[in-house]
Amino acid sequence: MHFKHPEILYFLFLLIVPILVHLFQLRRFKTSYFTNVRFLKELAIQTRKSSKIKKRLLLATRLLLLICAIIAFAQPFFEAADSKNASNEMYIVLDNSFSMQAKGKKGELLKRAVQELLENTPENTQFSLLTNTENFWNTDIKSSRSALQNLKYSASPFDLSAITAKIKTHKSAHKKDIVIITDAVGLKEAAIQNIDFEEKPYFIVPEAEQKNNVSIDSVYINQTLENFYEIGINLSAYGEDFKPVSTALYNQNKLIAKTIVNFDAKKKKINFTIPKEAFHGYVTIEDNGLTYDNKLFFSISKNKKTNVISIGEPEKSNFLSRIYTFAEFNYNNYPIGSLDYNSLEKQNTIILNELVDIPQALQTTLKAFVSKGGNLVVIPSEKTSLSSLNALLGNFGKIQFGNLETNSKLITKINFDHPLFSGVFENKITNFQYPKVNSSFAVSSSYPAVLSFEDQTAFVTAVQNQVSGVTVFTAPINSANSNFQQSPLIVPLFYKIAQNNQKTGVNALTIGNNQPYFVDVLLTKDAILEVKGTEDSFIPVQQILNNKVKLTFNDFPETAGNYSVFDKKEWVENISFNYKRTESDLSQVNTNVVSDFKTADTISTIFNTLQTERTDSQIWKWFVIFALLFLALEMAIIKFVK
Repeated sequence: MHFKHPEILYFLFLLIVPILVHLFQLRRFKTSYFTNVRFLKELAIQTRKSSKIKKRLLLATRLLLLICAIIAFAQPFFEAADSKNASNEMYIVLDNSFSMQAKGKKGELLKRAVQELLENTPENTQFSLLTNTENFWNTDIKSSRSALQNLKYSASPFDLSAITAKIKTHKSAHKKDIVIITDAVGLKEAAIQNIDFEEKPYFIVPEAEQKNNVSIDSVYINQTLENFYEIGINLSAYGEDFKPVSTALYNQNKLIAKTIVNFDAKKKKINFTIPKEAFHGYVTIEDNGLTYDNKLFFSISKNKKTNVISIGEPEKSNFLSRIYTFAEFNYNNYPIGSLDYNSLEKQNTIILNELVDIPQALQTTLKAFVSKGGNLVVIPSEKTSLSSLNALLGNFGKIQFGNLETNSKLITKINFDHPLFSGVFENKITNFQYPKVNSSFAVSSSYPAVLSFEDQTAFVTAVQNQVSGVTVFTAPINSANSNFQQSPLIVPLFYKIAQNNQKTGVNALTIGNNQPYFVDVLLTKDAILEVKGTEDSFIPVQQILNNKVKLTFNDFPETAGNYSVFDKKEWVENISFNYKRTESDLSQVNTNVVSDFKTADTISTIFNTLQTERTDSQIWKWFVIFALLFLALEMAIIKFVK
């Protein structure tokens, strides 16, 4: 037993007072008996014996009364089993990712977890609340009630490692109690292994009852017809035994097509045909699973011609005019002697077609052109100056040309996974009519080949980045040196090179991917582009290039939807954003990784357990009760004992 105020026990010395009083009352006196009262002697002896018993009882009750009162003021208690952690700080980690939209026994998992926190968190408990995107440090349930009630689902997936790192960096002199509320969808074992707090966290893992879910994964242009687009939509089904799902297509919130999808397989593809014009809307489904992946917003811009210029002898560039037709491209060819350098910054793609020498001024211009989002194609000549060519390529990456090799080679391998061939081939072909070259340059490159020779050396290689692309041929492709101009590969290759980083299809960006986006607009120096939606707006990070602006969105916007880009009040173009589909598969629940940690069904269980284990047993109230009982007993003795 321990005492909160042990110094009060010194008052036990006061016990000597009732003892002294009692002894004073028992002093002996010499008794003289008168003759006329001697006959009362026997009665007095009996009365004296009774009085002694009463006084002894009163002394005992008064001593016990005083002892209980003094001990009660000293506040005795029994120390709790876990009293050393009574001053720990509480951290509650709440997963508000989209998978928490799943429905459990009492509704959506996140909403139920919030309700339990509001109902069961003691009002005097200080804690810090951390979600996927927001942090509330050193708060209480009254102060955080509004934030919890208005907590929205986050586009950021649950990252336990990042959250625990925040907790570790939050300096404190006390130990930490951590409660993690998550459905464990996509919870990685590595994140669990990185938890190295002194006390193991508590895990609350609410379980979804409905795990079937249908997700819209992607939208793309499957086929371009003369007056129509054929839109392809990819759907994924997670779970078992699906009912037919209604799918609808909206343009500017106007229904334009609708169908029913039967899931006889986990992956399903459907097509819609829409007019070949600007589109700004979404495709939606109706299912009983998660709601965040039931819509996919996308935009299709009006067709804009791509500006392409080739620099070289006209007779060697005739094949390019047949690829870059007037309907889709603004194509021009200039010999190096008549080139207008000022026109280069207005181009989307520049092709150096078998130049013998590349002037230093042109190298400087091309370096700036590529850095600002332009695409460059380099086709060497048999007579190319290796020094000027390598000087140019050194500006863009680790590609260097060696000596010219005059042995004939076949072009036998296609890199189907390269971005320049994405969406070009329906199937991977291995047996085709191999083009050949009569001579080629040895090349040193650290980048994957787009097309390769039979000896596994590169025929076409490319430096790809988020802003631009530099495509390099290692052999001349004029008709005297190669039959590549007659190969079916030449059209999709040059077409994709020119369209690299250009908006020629479906625009459906993913929130948080940080993929740069280029807006074709000519801004003044101090102008700023703003992105506006129906409910919110923001100003992205932007960089003015030649005739376009590079936008970087970081984690904006917070809400998926159709947006528009504005230059002040003037509309520039439409853009659409969607959430990542990483939370759609509810079968990713990984509860085994938390098996070594403390678990609980509800937050109230944790609070009750902590209070029981860390609260001292106060027993001073019992001593107050005993003191009152002894007081009552004393009064009873005085009144009833003769």
